[in-house]
Amino acid sequence: MDRRPTHTPEGRRWLGSAMLGVALLAAQLPWAHAQPAGPNVPVAEVTRRPVGQALTLDGTVEAVQQATLAAQASGRIVQLHVKAGERVRAGQVLAVIDDRETTAGVQRASGAVAQAEAEARNAEAHAKRTRELRTQGFVSQAALDSAEAQAAAARAALQQAKAAQSQAALAQGYTRLTAPFDGLVLATHAEVGDLAAPGRPVVTVYAPQPLRATVHVPASQAALADRAQRVEVRLPDGRWVAPAQRNRLAAADPVAQTIEWRLPLAATDAQGVLPGQAVKVRFVAGSDERLVVPARAVLRRGELTAVYVVAPAGSSAPFVLRAVRTGAEHGDDGVEIVSGLQPGERVALDPVRAGLRGAQPAQ
Repeated sequence: MDRRPTHTPEGRRWLGSAMLGVALLAAQLPWAHAQPAGPNVPVAEVTRRPVGQALTLDGTVEAVQQATLAAQASGRIVQLHVKAGERVRAGQVLAVIDDRETTAGVQRASGAVAQAEAEARNAEAHAKRTRELRTQGFVSQAALDSAEAQAAAARAALQQAKAAQSQAALAQGYTRLTAPFDGLVLATHAEVGDLAAPGRPVVTVYAPQPLRATVHVPASQAALADRAQRVEVRLPDGRWVAPAQRNRLAAADPVAQTIEWRLPLAATDAQGVLPGQAVKVRFVAGSDERLVVPARAVLRRGELTAVYVVAPAGSSAPFVLRAVRTGAEHGDDGVEIVSGLQPGERVALDPVRAGLRGAQPAQ
């Protein structure tokens, strides 16, 4: 016998009405529409303000003291005592070139000096005896003149031998490359076993302090750089600092048509900066009104440069992402906007939070 309950049409209609009522009641509860409140994002008005006429260029950090040590003698490199990044002291031997040939040269020169000294002593003694005999009248004046001439020739030969000995010792010194100052090894350009030749680089060393920023100013912008009221350097960590001096080279590069500026950095500002790092150099001359926004309002993602603009009242979203084209950076005054914004518009000062759901402009 089948004991399963039967559902009548009236029962099914009652069950559906009950479920619909529960859904409507749940929809009317306060927590049914509760959503987390979005962040309040500070905003700033886009305005025109006087800023300095600026020229911003890419530069490079260089060590003021840097030397590339090259071989001055030919031969195999038999010892290389340093690696890149190691600290060295002035006078420290960095590399040694095979010096067997130069050592033999020093020995030959030393032997020649000893021989010349012996001949000089013999000639001097002979000249002395001849002078004594001449005083007693046993030899002619011609014999005395010949003896003194031989002594003078022997002395000259001795000087020549000593000069050759010095030259041989100097040549042997060329087989050892020494550090010219205290510093660090920037790079090694050869390995043990390589053939060294005069003029071939072996090691590059530099002093970590002082440092300078080097920038090449286009000749067409040279006048603006010359009349700049201040020059600023943006370091890799984002800080803008003033150089200790301004050194402008007196000649332009004939190929690139640029003029090199060298800007020494103060030791306190250059802490943590390394040669070869990229920097920004800004020449500021006079002032002019520009449309600017705070630098933190600009959002950069790859090739996209944009800002979040407060949308007009009644819009579906409080912020609208808008692409802009930026110009020069003016430090604390902000970033120049070339196109994409109008004066009076408001932009979010925190573009990351402005992109979150529910974000609202702070009043």
